[in-house]
Amino acid sequence: MRDLAASLIDALRQRNQTLCFCESLTAGLAAATLADVPGASDVLRGGLITYATDLKQTLAHVPEEVLAQHGPVSPVTAREMARGAKRVCGADWAVAMTGVAGPDPQDGHQVGEVWVGLAGPHWTASSAAAELVEASRGRYALVPGAPEPLRVLAGERADIRRAAVEAALRGALTAVREQKVDLGS
Repeated sequence: MRDLAASLIDALRQRNQTLCFCESLTAGLAAATLADVPGASDVLRGGLITYATDLKQTLAHVPEEVLAQHGPVSPVTAREMARGAKRVCGADWAVAMTGVAGPDPQDGHQVGEVWVGLAGPHWTASSAAAELVEASRGRYALVPGAPEPLRVLAGERADIRRAAVEAALRGALTAVREQKVDLGS
């Protein structure tokens, strides 16, 4: 994962851009992973640890109605966490992670359900973390009442947290590399 973090740092540095994190289930692991690479201080602004649901609102400014309607584990919440962290930290990019690491399901969400939110200079999006990592890092979970199984991260609690960080870094690297660069500035 160190190579992935170094590639993200290099891509941001080439574009003279910064990054911050808003972390729930990973509790600072993504920021620490990036900070472990020499040169991270060129791009890493910092981050928010919003492990508790109420901190998603007070620190990351996730609207109360989003949390009430979608809950703390959702693609909408992940997007809003990224959007809020970007604003609070004054970064060009923000990556947010929210989900369930286990060992038990939480509020109807399966262990391994993780959402990655990304806020860039011009847009905000979210993805299931299991879609951003190698297929072998995921599994399908049956969700009562759902029309089809849900793709989630596989493994024990620590495995899920590490895979969530990998997904976040991969998603951010792809987005940074794919952005259109304004050569006139």
